[in-house]
Amino acid sequence: MTITRLIARPLLASTFVVGAVNALKNAEASAVRAKPVTDRIVSLAQRSAPNAPVPTDPVTLVRLNAAAQLAGAAALATGRAPRIGSLVLAATLVPTTLARHRFWEETEPAARAEHRTHFAKNAAVLGGVLIAGVDTEGQPGVAWRARRAAKDVRREARQLAKATRREAKLARAQLT
Repeated sequence: MTITRLIARPLLASTFVVGAVNALKNAEASAVRAKPVTDRIVSLAQRSAPNAPVPTDPVTLVRLNAAAQLAGAAALATGRAPRIGSLVLAATLVPTTLARHRFWEETEPAARAEHRTHFAKNAAVLGGVLIAGVDTEGQPGVAWRARRAAKDVRREARQLAKATRREAKLARAQLT
């Protein structure tokens, strides 16, 4: 791991740890603000998977989101599963941002400006975790490896077909 990744991953993860701990400490207050978003998410989840046990309590959903953020941040910061951790963080950041920084609903100019700033900051952090989510540390990614394997299989199949035709031709020549 490069020194940049060694430093950047924990720094990026730190904002999620702070936010998740704060959400866990103040789950009830966070749930009140998150209710419009959690209601939509629950409705969408129930329509998408009608038989799945989807929690409907906003406090529970806030706690689940915080737990996912802690797990994702730990995976990213330690470098154990940084790509998966980053994608988990990206998935949790969207509803968190929509729940906590609804600047378009604020009427007071100072509060509106503050929430707009936090919304933009979270959008920037989302970009960072998306980049971290696709970072292969200089190694070929899964898509490249799959394309390479398919190319190798096609090449070997052509060679095998050519060798088979040559052997069949030799066998016919020996029969005559």
